[in-house]
Amino acid sequence: MRKGAITLDGVLKAIAEYDEWGRDRFLAEYGYKPATGYLLVHEDRTYDSKAIAGVAHKFDQGRALRPDELSGGRSHAARWLARLGFVIRSSRDPDWTRDEIILACDLAMANDWKRLEYNDPRVIELSALLQTMPIHPEEVRTELFRNPNGVARKTVDITCRHPDYPGKPTNGNALDVAVLNDFLARPAEMTKVAQQIRDGLTAGEFQAVPPGVEEEDDYSAPEGRLLIRRHKSRERDKGLRRRKIDAVLRQGRRLACEACGFDFEATYGPRGTGYIECHHVVPLHEAGEGRTKLSDLALICANCHRMIHRRAPWPTPDELRNLIEETKRGEARIPSQHAPEPVTAEAAVVP
Repeated sequence: MRKGAITLDGVLKAIAEYDEWGRDRFLAEYGYKPATGYLLVHEDRTYDSKAIAGVAHKFDQGRALRPDELSGGRSHAARWLARLGFVIRSSRDPDWTRDEIILACDLAMANDWKRLEYNDPRVIELSALLQTMPIHPEEVRTELFRNPNGVARKTVDITCRHPDYPGKPTNGNALDVAVLNDFLARPAEMTKVAQQIRDGLTAGEFQAVPPGVEEEDDYSAPEGRLLIRRHKSRERDKGLRRRKIDAVLRQGRRLACEACGFDFEATYGPRGTGYIECHHVVPLHEAGEGRTKLSDLALICANCHRMIHRRAPWPTPDELRNLIEETKRGEARIPSQHAPEPVTAEAAVVP
């Protein structure tokens, strides 16, 4: 028995048997339980992926796999079926992201930190808005993805963590608490953040901005993933960067980092001529859909750019320059641990 050695024909035969017998009989016949992780999608119907993959072995290899011989996850059933071209969908909705919780928290604050019901028009409106958010791909969304019941439940998870809540909190998560604390500490700023996300979703602006690799790196932004995507997309606008560089050169200035002074041409010669990165200095919660001005951009080297984006709150180039200078002054005051001890005349005498 070769696990996973199934064919498209074998899977289609298992699906046909599933349709003929019905779900309950099919699962009972082969000893499988309902899927808790992934579902197979075929011709607008969903099937228990683990059971289908296991039974497909019967048509391809003469015996169905027992439930304890495979997993339904990405290491077995889901991977085997996806390899054959089938669409695999999660049977559980994905966890809430910071962007989504920001919008739910903003709604909870507008309701004086009281829970909202599923039939509240504001909950229904937010549910529809969250379903347009380009963060979770379609294949991981269930039919109940961010429905009004789920949105109302999230407002409960948030409001019951408020310091003034008298009862026992629900089993929310740490991100709910983190976003709540951001709203309590910086209500005006976080309200602007929520409005920027809403405006971008309503205008369909975020759909045009591709995900960036920084989401898998150590960049961070309390404002959420969508605003940082837009921020980085503007920084990478080649035409805007070229105009900023041309403006600096026309003023007779060097293309040097505004934080540390690094000059690519001075270091790398002709290879570095005309090269430097741009940083969009306007805070994310203020940078709306308006046209980016050259004064919104700072010329900065790759190292300083990464240090700015590494951890929120992001320093301005001026603030980063001050940090660099303070660090250098501190190092100048501290004797190097690797410097050799001074040799005295007495110590230099050979006995």
